[in-house]
Amino acid sequence: MQELEQAQKALGYEFKNLEILRESLTHASVTDNRLNSNERLEFLGDAILGYVICEYLYEKFPEDLEGELTKIKSAVVSRRICAKISAKLNLGECLVVGKGMTGRSALPQSILAGVYESVIAAIYIDGGMEPAREFILKHMIKRIDEAATSNHQQNFKSALQHYAQRAMPTNPSYLLLDEKGPDHSKCFEVCVEIDGRRFESAWANSKKEAEQSAAKAALMQLGILEEDEDGVLMLKDEPEEAGSGI
Repeated sequence: MQELEQAQKALGYEFKNLEILRESLTHASVTDNRLNSNERLEFLGDAILGYVICEYLYEKFPEDLEGELTKIKSAVVSRRICAKISAKLNLGECLVVGKGMTGRSALPQSILAGVYESVIAAIYIDGGMEPAREFILKHMIKRIDEAATSNHQQNFKSALQHYAQRAMPTNPSYLLLDEKGPDHSKCFEVCVEIDGRRFESAWANSKKEAEQSAAKAALMQLGILEEDEDGVLMLKDEPEEAGSGI
């Protein structure tokens, strides 16, 4: 009973049916029949987690294509992240495991991730989608924002497109200025143009890479992208006077 009380406190949710919580915290190693463990709940929780994250991404990033949304989702709905959240909530301490695992200093990542998914399902069964969604997003929104920022920092064209749609009169266009070299080893020079203003050009071995580099140059000229003292590029959320002169 103490483990159940500890789990409810950690989850921030009070169960009407404590048996479903107990099941979600019962590992297969302690049962004679795996049907009495949390494995089925883990299966359901995985699906609920994926649905809630996909719905949130769909609504939060209306300009992102499927591929961009998938990258963010993959970064967030991973065994590593689920295990981290589980460890932060001390769910491993609430999990009932077999004798062969009680002496371990730390539970495997897969088990920690599994119990996180099983308690999601338990909350869903006990209280419905809303408390399950609230529980998931409470711990995932920060990680979603971090993953999205990282994704957009790596995709400079996407970051520039987002900013232009929010703060500029027109979307960016990419102009091929020059190309050099033989057909099998060409280099391309590309620049970004927005509402008649051309930004610094960039060279690369493919048009795609040149466009990314040109977008990066435009972001830096606009003050949206900055490089810190360690050489790490950081995308600012709200650049000051970034649109001036446009």
